[in-house]
Amino acid sequence: MSLPAPIADWFARQGWTPHPHQIELFEAEDDTLLIAPTGGGKTLAGFLPTLAALMADARPGLHTLYVSPLKALTHDIARNLARPVADLGIDIRIEDRTGDTAAARRARQRVDPPQILLTTPESLALMLSYTEAPQIFGGVQRVVIDEIHALAESKRGEQLMLGLARLRSLAPELRVSALSATVEDPAALAEYLGGARIVQADPGPAPDIAMLETTHPPPWSGGGGAYAARDVMAAIEAARLTLVFINTRAQAELFFQSLWAVNDNNLPIGLHHGSLSREVRAKAEAAMAAGELRAVVATGSLDLGIDWGDVDLVIQVGAPKNVKRLVQRIGRANHRYNAPSKARIVPANRFEIIECVAALQAVAEGDLDGEGRGPVGQWGGLDVICQQILLTACAGPFDADTLFAEFRRAGPYTALTRAQFDDCLDFVATGGYALRAYDRWQRLVERDGKWHLRDPRAARMIRMNIGTITDTEKLKVRRRTGPALGEIEEGFAASLAPGDTFLIGGQTVRYDRLREMVVEVTPKPSQNPRIATFAGTKLATSTELSARVLALIGNPVAWGALPGHTQDWLELQREISVLPQPGTLTCETFLRGRAYFCAYSFAGRNANQTLGLLVTRRMEEAGLGPLGFVATDYAMLIWSMDPVRDPAPFFAPEALRDGLDDWLGENAVMKRSFRNVAMIAGLLQRNLPGQRKSGKQATFSSDIIYDTLRRHDPDHLLMRLTRAEAMRGLVDFGRVEEMLSSRPEIVHATPPHVTPLSAPLLLEVGKVPIRGMGEDRLLEEEAARMMSEAGLDGQAA
Repeated sequence: MSLPAPIADWFARQGWTPHPHQIELFEAEDDTLLIAPTGGGKTLAGFLPTLAALMADARPGLHTLYVSPLKALTHDIARNLARPVADLGIDIRIEDRTGDTAAARRARQRVDPPQILLTTPESLALMLSYTEAPQIFGGVQRVVIDEIHALAESKRGEQLMLGLARLRSLAPELRVSALSATVEDPAALAEYLGGARIVQADPGPAPDIAMLETTHPPPWSGGGGAYAARDVMAAIEAARLTLVFINTRAQAELFFQSLWAVNDNNLPIGLHHGSLSREVRAKAEAAMAAGELRAVVATGSLDLGIDWGDVDLVIQVGAPKNVKRLVQRIGRANHRYNAPSKARIVPANRFEIIECVAALQAVAEGDLDGEGRGPVGQWGGLDVICQQILLTACAGPFDADTLFAEFRRAGPYTALTRAQFDDCLDFVATGGYALRAYDRWQRLVERDGKWHLRDPRAARMIRMNIGTITDTEKLKVRRRTGPALGEIEEGFAASLAPGDTFLIGGQTVRYDRLREMVVEVTPKPSQNPRIATFAGTKLATSTELSARVLALIGNPVAWGALPGHTQDWLELQREISVLPQPGTLTCETFLRGRAYFCAYSFAGRNANQTLGLLVTRRMEEAGLGPLGFVATDYAMLIWSMDPVRDPAPFFAPEALRDGLDDWLGENAVMKRSFRNVAMIAGLLQRNLPGQRKSGKQATFSSDIIYDTLRRHDPDHLLMRLTRAEAMRGLVDFGRVEEMLSSRPEIVHATPPHVTPLSAPLLLEVGKVPIRGMGEDRLLEEEAARMMSEAGLDGQAA
């Protein structure tokens, strides 16, 4: 089979020749996973069978469903699809269905859906919960899933795969095309999709990627990259359109300001990140599409899919932390299949120079990283199963055996056991042992062999709280007149006093007041701002990239790839102390007023934060008087009253796990994880009819329930899920255990003073104080010193 003549002619009129992978996807009669580089026409490949089918028969009703991780992508795809549809004379409707879609259009789509519907996992789940779902989706022929790798990395992917299993029940003949540019394990992702055939495109030419030459070397610590602002500005001036990627939203705001300070030619530069309002982001996107900007400073909000062919340079400021993310961002430059993408990397500090070189080597070798999650069929979270049971009940009564079989057809849940399913069903129906006495959690009832909503009116509440995204609570920021500027975290807003200033949307504003969950501000360009602390401000370096960094540091023969000043830095470390090596956990103890202990774990920031808490706990028990610690992706540094003589006992895995159990019991990390799990599983509601709970209200409710379950039902389903969630995410203890098992030898050096590798840690922000024996001893020393000055030493108090 080949492309129909009208479509082949359309390609010819554009001056294009269909790529082999586009033809292969068009001819496929089974589910497919297409892996093709950015610019390789992935999205068009996904829609070619749809265009051919609708050209032959454009009957009313939903034919193709497109699902993407970003609402912005649906707008972009609609714009790009409109051209071939119009050129081919296909009389169809293309509409989106996201949280931004007008209520009137959403209502019409339930009775008269378009032929092509563009949506997100959350909106699809919501539509599948309608009683009209069989009529809406019964005739669906194709599903196109864009950027599947991004969805598969989170619970949003699990939610989508369960939705896909439901779609297959409603429309058994549908075919799925999943699209991605960056996949580290294609076979696993194909299995995740339920057994798709892999179509691998020619990767195209290797990217033109290197470190950006800067006038000054990076500073010893920090993550902003401001030292290179003028060099980045020069690169922007030499390009047509540049995307400048920054890892965090707060750093994006700061670097945007740094660029403007050196924008001597007043070039138009935009800002784009997830905490800006939809209107502000849309304005930046429209300006890019119209060719009105020379650069955009962005975070992960522009990582995926939006196609601007005029982008000819990507600059990554700060170490990428993840090779796959770097490759994805490189692909934003030059959406042309046969031309190399051009990208430059700007390390933010000295350690990041090594990480950037390691990442460049990984890209050159085609070695993408990905965190191990065990067998594919066990990827799925049971909190998502609980939510899906509730949504299924909203659509109508269900048979438990049939639903269990449906869930097992979803790739992440092929290993789901009946006991796990029944545990989730019992929780959803009754709340579980400790909560079944409360009427509000009696949500399902079994009648005539099928499960029903106990109160059909509850469907509205369930639908209002759909989704697996549990970001920190945010408040809108708005001028007293005019559109919203964006959002800031509730905790940051609570710290503001009238007159305080902060950055939002690239401008300095003054906080005036909080009114009806809105932060009201006044522009104040002359003020030095405080910086809003946006959610997810720290990204952990992947395990594979960390291993590459460690191998590079430990092998002087490979240092030729590093700048001269970095080679000198490592050589000095070798002379004064020891170099961290693969297979060993390298530690140092030195004196600098206090005793300092440094462990170079290369386990990631979250894992090192956890390690710092646990090791200082052990040091406290040993009487060493720890005073505080700081953690980075590469190491943790502890300061104490007395030095560590033998670190081995502090890293005994069994002792660390016991300490973790004790620490987690009362810790806010567990309560935060419980809140997230309870929201996804449907125990807690953030949204109520006519109102939205504040973060404090939701936290207060979840803390009470957490304490109740911990006391009376510690084996409750949500408590088990919470522990697993905390261990995997916020605490990342798995990486601590993996690091200790892969480095059985502990090397302990005692240099005469601070070492080159430990010095940057002394400059790090985010130091964590330890309240304990060390603090008491400090107070006693200070009291003794003052008494001595007063001539009262030796006298009884």
